Amino acid sequence: MNILVLTSSSDSFNSIRPELEIFISLAKAGHKITLMTQKESAYSARFKEFGIDVIEAEYRKKISFKTIFDIRRVIKEKYISIVYATNSKAISNAIFATLFSDVKLVVYRGTTGGLYRHDLGSYLNALNPRVDGVVCVSKAVENHVKKQIFCKSKKVVTIYKGHDVLWYDEKPSNLEDFGTSENNFNVAFVANVREHKGLIYVVKAAHELADIKNLHILLIGKDISQEPYLSEIENSGMKERIHVTGYRSDVPQIIAACDVLVHASTRKEGLPRVILESLASGTPVIASANESSLEIIEDGVNGFIVPIKDAKAIAQKIRVLCSSAEILKNVTDHAKDVINSKFSHNETAKKYIQYFESLL
Repeated sequence: MNILVLTSSSDSFNSIRPELEIFISLAKAGHKITLMTQKESAYSARFKEFGIDVIEAEYRKKISFKTIFDIRRVIKEKYISIVYATNSKAISNAIFATLFSDVKLVVYRGTTGGLYRHDLGSYLNALNPRVDGVVCVSKAVENHVKKQIFCKSKKVVTIYKGHDVLWYDEKPSNLEDFGTSENNFNVAFVANVREHKGLIYVVKAAHELADIKNLHILLIGKDISQEPYLSEIENSGMKERIHVTGYRSDVPQIIAACDVLVHASTRKEGLPRVILESLASGTPVIASANESSLEIIEDGVNGFIVPIKDAKAIAQKIRVLCSSAEILKNVTDHAKDVINSKFSHNETAKKYIQYFESLL
């Protein structure tokens, strides 16, 4: 197959790896891959290593005549049979670029909201009749998309954005750098904080856990040092054992050094990458009961599911793991199982190949 991918590769290495490794695996399988993306990125060397042609592109506008022209030119020059667009601005430009051509247009959908029949903007995205197929990152996303589309011939599928445990085979961080140690029971929370990330419920849970003297909580990400979080930390009874790290580029290594990750999102998400990173690192997860988290976490096997917006339930599960070495060992031992099966990178690459071939 001759595939043109319209994507962005300017984020951090850990962020872009699950997606960009898909295209490398397709190239390894003998398919011709052309990327229209930023030439200078953390993945530039790997693209070159596997013979992937990279054409400089920035997706800054929903409709850019230059971008549309460039996509049309590449389609003709490289005899492209499939165009795969992975973000909203790439998708809208791809729709116009592929008008009146027989190339197959596939778009990626990674969120469970924002696509509605009554929203005209959705017709510059997956609802547009020119779109032949939609790859959804989870069943929750697929269900949402299928409720909105009119055209039943549009091929909508779920293909998980898989990981490989070997990507996380690195030495865990030294927790002493953050004011704790491996001898303590360490809980990680990771997010660039917005209200729906649920940080407030993690900090409120700390109030219930202050009596556990070896318990430490690491809060990792941007914008955590603000209200109301600072006041909650101050009044938690364990403020000296709650460590705010700020943004970190070594998140998987920090998670790997911790005993459990808490993912407390209060609304639907596509497929939380941090949960998959944690499990691939061998660290079990306590997750709020969002649909996508339920696709990853098997309660009592590789972590625990708690009700949304329930600080007491989060605290109770942390206390269980902290007080029972046997339960902690059991969920830790099974953390990687789902990554090696349902969410493996190899399975993802295989399903992309099968899906693209089915369109042709």
